[in-house]
Amino acid sequence: MNTKHPMFEAMSDKTVYVRPVDVIELPEELRDQAEGLDQIYAVHDADGQRLALVKDRKLAFFLARQHELAPVNVH
Repeated sequence: MNTKHPMFEAMSDKTVYVRPVDVIELPEELRDQAEGLDQIYAVHDADGQRLALVKDRKLAFFLARQHELAPVNVH
């Protein structure tokens, strides 16, 4: 299935930012879903709003490109 999420379609700025996130910094309910990972990756819009959390950098870039967004690294 290749449907676009409405949240991604409504974005006027197509640049998104991918950054690593230490799982320990997340709320408990999200830490529980990380299934033993120490670090995951967040995708943010230009305003800093978190759009997605995924298990690795490659998946973050794939997700962004699937929604016709331009991912860049944040250090």
